[in-house]
Amino acid sequence: MTEALRPLAEFETSLGFAFADSLLLQRAFVHRSYLNEAGDDFDIPDNERLEFLGDSVLGFVAAELLFRRYPKRLEGELTNLRAALVRRETLARFAEELALGDYLLLGHGEEESGGRTRPATLCATFEAVIGAIYLDGGLGRVREFLEGRLTAEVERVAPSALAKDPKSRLQEWIQSELGVTPRYKTVLTEGPDHARFFTVQVSADKTPYGVGRGRSKQEAAQSAAAMALHHFDQPAPEHIPNPELEVTFTPAAPDES
Repeated sequence: MTEALRPLAEFETSLGFAFADSLLLQRAFVHRSYLNEAGDDFDIPDNERLEFLGDSVLGFVAAELLFRRYPKRLEGELTNLRAALVRRETLARFAEELALGDYLLLGHGEEESGGRTRPATLCATFEAVIGAIYLDGGLGRVREFLEGRLTAEVERVAPSALAKDPKSRLQEWIQSELGVTPRYKTVLTEGPDHARFFTVQVSADKTPYGVGRGRSKQEAAQSAAAMALHHFDQPAPEHIPNPELEVTFTPAAPDES
């Protein structure tokens, strides 16, 4: 097992406040792999329950911020914006800015495999820290911690998230840059009639660029378009990475050698 690279007091200094219950803060940085090697003398639980709580608190604070900031926006638009705010890549970036990886307690194997910088681990740690702040200082303290970060992120993603839907944006971009029209194809239909799921692939000039899954063909197509926009390095806050789906239904480009 490996210890933290920095003392937690440094993190509290960066926050601008001290925890009343220091064990709560410590728990936020205990990765499950650490407990597997720590032995019986270490009695602080891992951070997964705090992560669960922090995820819900984050969702509420983000929704509240958007509700107040955009009083005339529809529910669907606010949902898209919230998804952009709380996506894994965004939270991992917040965690990197706070150097959260430096405070983690990790098992040796997790350390050796790059756990301190792994986006999924950083995202989970950020949510665990939110959970700890909530339990220690309440919702007001969480708002103080998140408001500046979320407000800046809203300003960054809102223009694309509140613009046209992914299919419309993708069509405009592909027609402008490639001179063709994207094509959508349903590649898989699953489930009984009352609970169908559709997988849709989008291609341009016979080359697949994205795939999406949803409860309707339209929802799946929008998801596929968001993946394609992400592939083209275009703003796509709606895109939620799904490597397994992408590998299965988006063939790699042929080897030109």
